[in-house]
Amino acid sequence: MPLLVRGRHQRLALALVLSSALIPVPLLAQEAQQLQEMTVTGTREGELKSETPAAITIIKGGAVGFVKPAHPSEIIGRVPGAVLMQTNGEGHTTGLRQPIGTDAVYSYLEDGIPTRATGFFNHNALFEVNVPQADGIEVTRGPGSALQGSDAIGGVFNVLSKPPADKPEASTTLEAGSYGWGRFLGSASDTIGGWGLRGDLNLTHSDGWRDATGYDRQSAGFRIDRPLSSGALLKASMSVTNVDQQTGANARLSGMDYKNHASDNYHYLAYRKVKSARASLSYEREDADSLVSLTPFVRWNEMDLLASFLMSSDPSAALSGHQSLGLLAKYRHDFAPWRTRLVTGIDLDYSPGFREEDRLRFTKSGEFFRSYTNQGRIYDYDVTYMQASPYVHAETSPLSPLRLQAGLRYDSMSYDYQNNLSTGAFTVPNALTSSATTSTYYRPGDTTRYFSHLSPSLGATWAFSPDLNSFARYKHSFRAPSESQLFRSGQNSDSIHLRPVKVDNYEIGLRGPDRGDFTWETGIFHMLKRDDILTLQDASQRISSNNGKTRHYGFEAAASWKFLPEWTIGGSGTYARHRYAGWVARGTSGNVDLSGNDIPTAPRVVHNATLAWQPKGDWLNGLTLEAEWVHVGPYKMDDANTNTYSGHHLFNLRGAYALAENLELFGRVINVGDSQWATNATYTSGREEFAPGAPLSVFAGITAKF
Repeated sequence: MPLLVRGRHQRLALALVLSSALIPVPLLAQEAQQLQEMTVTGTREGELKSETPAAITIIKGGAVGFVKPAHPSEIIGRVPGAVLMQTNGEGHTTGLRQPIGTDAVYSYLEDGIPTRATGFFNHNALFEVNVPQADGIEVTRGPGSALQGSDAIGGVFNVLSKPPADKPEASTTLEAGSYGWGRFLGSASDTIGGWGLRGDLNLTHSDGWRDATGYDRQSAGFRIDRPLSSGALLKASMSVTNVDQQTGANARLSGMDYKNHASDNYHYLAYRKVKSARASLSYEREDADSLVSLTPFVRWNEMDLLASFLMSSDPSAALSGHQSLGLLAKYRHDFAPWRTRLVTGIDLDYSPGFREEDRLRFTKSGEFFRSYTNQGRIYDYDVTYMQASPYVHAETSPLSPLRLQAGLRYDSMSYDYQNNLSTGAFTVPNALTSSATTSTYYRPGDTTRYFSHLSPSLGATWAFSPDLNSFARYKHSFRAPSESQLFRSGQNSDSIHLRPVKVDNYEIGLRGPDRGDFTWETGIFHMLKRDDILTLQDASQRISSNNGKTRHYGFEAAASWKFLPEWTIGGSGTYARHRYAGWVARGTSGNVDLSGNDIPTAPRVVHNATLAWQPKGDWLNGLTLEAEWVHVGPYKMDDANTNTYSGHHLFNLRGAYALAENLELFGRVINVGDSQWATNATYTSGREEFAPGAPLSVFAGITAKF
């Protein structure tokens, strides 16, 4: 089979990846066996993974459907090196080729469209996407291609929606579990007169296993596919989400309470309420040697937040949000010599947003924050983010086993900021009523900030055989500061002059077969970040600056082996280092050179392994059992590297049994050994603090298909 599918086969590959229901099912079944694994994230259309010079993990819809994740970490954790830590509900901190944290170094997409504007990043992005009803997830480890811009540094997460079915179908899933967990998933689809229709609904509730950590979610998705007589395809999609949660987001406890009273929550007054909506209309027309793709989209997002992790140092209640009008436009042309392909396009984004924030002052009783008073408005501004990013991407094969890629992206961004309060320095009261001290904060005056950057990329793949290929890749990326870093100054006297973070990433990899009884891949990476925006926090201040350089490098591997007809073992492992290559922390207590130290919350070792059993036999047919081991290794708890979290091992069990063709029972047990573990561990103010992870939890449910 040629390494680059074209024409009818390319359209079939796209149909398989995007699961277009317009192709007859028998044809899919017959030709799917002939196709290698495809990815759609890098170039926004079907491309052979074996010819993609990037470390990409493809999680298929069947795996998502079996795991039925209550939290995205339960499925994303199978990606080599990926660590998602649950904060509350479906909120998360993320570590992928980066320390586990909240930094804006990841790009989150739904069907290739960013879920938020770059200037309004939120680390909890996956709870704005309906992950348990997805048709698959593609995760690019490391910087994205030339088609992805700022934020695509540590990785790209692309969640794929389910396509319409070619005949009437519907399903309902009801499940219940520990700590008041309950979820309803409903879906209906059909193709009527050439119109493919699908609707999905997700209703979730949890009381939370810690005190005052309840969570409610309602989300719905709609998709319409329509082929046109010209041969073009229209796809319209819309998704809406409402999240209302009390938040224990990394709400840490003292070491003693972590060991003896893990369900306590000092920060039970905190909350996070998020509303979001997205809609897009995609037009795609492919001829024999070219493709035109136009995707206009709109977004709306609003978040009301009282953050638990800022209660002690920078307490506030903030309402923020943005609206977006954007366009993803792409043209691709294929040339016969050397199977050459040229892709060019532009991404446009116009996103006006706002922030309204009040200073709070808390009363504590012991460790617990009991009440607060509102001290008045400290930030009130409007900011409009605009982006125009043209790009060009080329591929060619001067030799049959060789595939070369090169890309160039130019990002031009601006923030038009308007302050609605007085400007300059002002004082705020200390976080606690027991203290009479104040701190100096800053508000910048009206201004416009411009950022532009040219990001090149080079890559190559070499096919030693149909089942063995290698890749090498260089990618330069950058990340512009977000609106809150620039204009929500806090104690930064000159935050508006923060510079973009620049990144040089190098990686090589070797991949075995991507189908069959034994699959595997391995690779190494090295990433250097310059002008890294690092935050110093000591007893009296919290200041971010560009004076840092960090280095990230490591080894990744993944494999799956069906060693017996009924048994499959799989897993992934990573060894990585994340270090300050150069950082002199300048604080009130003097300057400290932290160069060479490990960055906190950056485990060197991350492992995941599964053992699955699918027995044969009259009454055992339809049964699937899986055991999973999750290991996060030790990491440093502070910049000075004086304290270390010991890491943890977790064991999970999952099972599903088809009672009939359209009826399935399922269940899962998370943290089977009821191990004590932490989603976050720090050493601050002279003591160790831990955010406890969930104890043993049991879930069970039933799915009916019609």
